[in-house]
Amino acid sequence: MIYIATTTINKPTKALKKFANNDNCKLIVALDKKSKPFKLKNSIVLSTEYQNKKWPKLSRLVGWNCIQRRNFAILEAYDRGAEIIALIDDDNIPYKNWFKGILLDKRISSKLISINKKVFDPVGFTNHKNLWHRGYPLELINGRKYKKIGTKMIKPDIQANFWDGDPDVDAITRFVFAPECKFFKKYFPFHSKKISPFNSQNTLLNRNVIKDYFLFPHVGRMDDIWAAYYVTSKKYVVVYGKPTVYQKRNIHNYLTDFKNETVGYNNNLKLIEDLYKNPENIYNYLPINSAKAFDEWRKIISRYKK
Repeated sequence: MIYIATTTINKPTKALKKFANNDNCKLIVALDKKSKPFKLKNSIVLSTEYQNKKWPKLSRLVGWNCIQRRNFAILEAYDRGAEIIALIDDDNIPYKNWFKGILLDKRISSKLISINKKVFDPVGFTNHKNLWHRGYPLELINGRKYKKIGTKMIKPDIQANFWDGDPDVDAITRFVFAPECKFFKKYFPFHSKKISPFNSQNTLLNRNVIKDYFLFPHVGRMDDIWAAYYVTSKKYVVVYGKPTVYQKRNIHNYLTDFKNETVGYNNNLKLIEDLYKNPENIYNYLPINSAKAFDEWRKIISRYKK
């Protein structure tokens, strides 16, 4: 059984209905204070009252009306004994192959890719070479060169699957390119030994990762990106998989997205350099309540069954 964790402020979307109706998974939805009335069969819905009662300190530190409420769906899945937790957005419409390519807990053959930069950008390796992943340092975009070192056997801790349609790129990329993507399957699966970004949509995590994987609040749209940079700096193995969803992106204000990404534009490269020295340097970049929330997250996980 795969547990799927998400949050939403919308009524049940097409994507959420598809996941809820699949017998291979159990969908957990953490509601927010501005969530619309939400009823969905075959799913676990965490009310705001439930979250406040079960995790009062963490709930206060994370705050409300933010996508980081997804953390509580992850905790619920972990508490229920989930071995694999998948993170999705409510606009990730699953393909039929979503459940047919789970690579976690297996030894698999994967392309090992190197790049001539300090950070590996997974999007630039694909057929959309003019694009880059949200959160990739802007200073490193020009001159990216990739090399296939070979095919290696790996046992991934994290499976970051891609998304057709509107990809997870930053606001600058959307302003310039307005991309609509179809990623070619021949590139996948692949991995890198360098620190690299992945997001919290259409990504699967092994249970052993959760103690270190936290969607940091109060850092704008870097919540999942900094989580990715942190766990990859701790040498968890990430495999990038072929698209298994079509993202029909919810309405966004690109200028607002840009403003919420500036913390990354200003800090990502220096952050990554410091993470190479010591992963715990992440604390040097976190606002105080975000750091306290991460500490509380670790305390909660330590109390649950390993």
